[in-house]
This record gives sequence, C-alpha cells and structure tokens, in this order.
Amino acid sequence: MNHGSYFERGAVILSIDTEQIWGHFDLLDEEQFEARYPETRQIHDRLLQLLCREGIPATWTVVGMLAQPGSMGGVDPRLAGLPAHWTERIPAGDERSRPLWYARQFVERLRRARVPQDIGMHGGISHLVWGDPRTTAVVAAHELRHGMEALKEIGIRPVSFVFPRDLEAHYTLLRDAGIRCYRGRAPILSERFGYSKFGAMVRTAEELLDLTPPPVWPVETLPGLWNVPASMAIYCLGRTRSRMVPPRLRLERTRLGLAAAAAKQGIFHLAMHPENLAESSFAFSVFESMVGDICRRRDRERMEVVTMAGALDRVAADRRECATA
Repeated sequence: MNHGSYFERGAVILSIDTEQIWGHFDLLDEEQFEARYPETRQIHDRLLQLLCREGIPATWTVVGMLAQPGSMGGVDPRLAGLPAHWTERIPAGDERSRPLWYARQFVERLRRARVPQDIGMHGGISHLVWGDPRTTAVVAAHELRHGMEALKEIGIRPVSFVFPRDLEAHYTLLRDAGIRCYRGRAPILSERFGYSKFGAMVRTAEELLDLTPPPVWPVETLPGLWNVPASMAIYCLGRTRSRMVPPRLRLERTRLGLAAAAAKQGIFHLAMHPENLAESSFAFSVFESMVGDICRRRDRERMEVVTMAGALDRVAADRRECATA
C-alpha cells in the first residue's frame, strides 16, 4: 500500500480519552472510582501542564457533559431520548458538588492552553457506548448532536472522535456531523478481543514478549472520514498489574514503537486515559519517561509530534500536491 510521503521522519500522536467517571459509571460507583483512581482531577491538570512544558500538542477527546458546569442528572433535557438504563445513573449537580462528572473549568483551560491542543469528541453527551446493540443510529445521533452542541457552547468545533470503549458503529453519523477522523483499534491481536478477560490476557502476553507496536497511517473509511488507528494504548498502571508487567516494559515498547514509525515513515499513535496515571504513586512518572523519549526523538531526529486533526491536514496537503503534479 502506498501511504504517501506524509511523514519523512515518522510522527507521534497522543490521543487522550477525557472522560473521568463518565467512562466508568456503568461499572463503578463514585466511591469505587475514587478508590481506584485517586486525585484524577489533579492528574488531568498535571498532564496538560506536562505537555505544554514540553511543547507537545495532543488530541483530547472530551465527553460532552464533562465540559458542562453541571446538569439536572438523568432528567436533563440533553439526555432525553437516551436509554433509561444509561441515564438513570447520572446524578444532578455541578463542578463543586460532583467534580468527577462536571469539569467545565478544566476544558476551558484546555481550550486556552499555550501549546494549542486538538479538542475532539468522545462518544457524545454521555459516553454512551455506540457499539452496544441497544444503541441504534437514532440514539447515537442524539448522543452525538448534544455532545457536539455542548462543546460548541464554549467555542469548540470537534473534528476528531474516539468511540467509547473503542466499539465502532454508525460512521455516517460522524461524517455528517463534520467529524473528519476517528481513532480505530490498534492492528494487533489483543485489540480484536477488546476489554474482555481474554483480551487482557493477550495484551499481557504482548507486553511480556516486548512486541513492537505497529506504525499506522490514516485510512479513509468513508469519503471525508478517516481512521487514524492507535498503535498502542496505556492500560492499567496500578501496583498489582505492574508487578505482572513491569513499567520498564511499557517504556521499552514505546521506544520500539517510535523507532518503527521513524524507520517506516509512519505514525506511532499512543492512546491513553488520564485516570490510568492516577492508579499508583509511580504511574505519572512512567508516562513522563515516555514523553521524554518522544521529545528526544523530536529534538534529535526531527520526528514530528502531531494531533489526529494535524495528521489529516497532512493527508489533505499530500492529496493536493498529487492532484496538481
């Protein structure tokens, strides 16, 4: 396959699922979430500060309601039309009373970051899982429309998208809403099994075997809508998991992924959730080391750091050059 000459020295993308408890509330209550991911609000700020300090733009895909100052909970008009099994667990409140659910001030800081960040859409207004059989196209359209409107209120027009739980569906809705690209699953074995127990076992094997994360390239799914697949995701960095998979293996796989992308003029696309950096006292420092490796490649070898939207801009420019050649 001819991938064009988008990145002569390879490129890196960081995509960040910005969801807090919205990505977990069907699995964990607030107490359980805080026990597993303590100080997750502070981690979001530390992460943004780190990226700005190092001059790194990233794609942050945000759940629409997280960008709001508050809501009426499950009876909020913006949630009308979504399944009852989903909305009945959503509490009313605001940033002060429900800081895990509402974080308008953080999203505003993200929008005004001194190193411009790409702010995209994560699912829609409530992180409803698109790949759930109960999420029809009509329901997904409602979820997406209100999510886009929530971000538009603060001056954000998303062009990048991440499916909740990486379960893809209803591509036409994305294109019609003005979304240009989404993050697809990494082309590796474990991602075929998703968040299942077997998938976790295969993922552990991939990490223990030190397998190289593959370089990726944008692929057009529909006219005007592109898949920018992940190469590797940062999963659990808790103490128990890290005894099984030492953090040094995560660092080594990052280095392997960077080297492979540089050698093949592709993209090393690292996906993550900020709350995973709150799982242990050492988790954030592991990610800082990954960022250090990315910066060394950028500074010494001129490897590019781009956002998902930036990668699509490069594709568009390449197409224009080909058309006029």
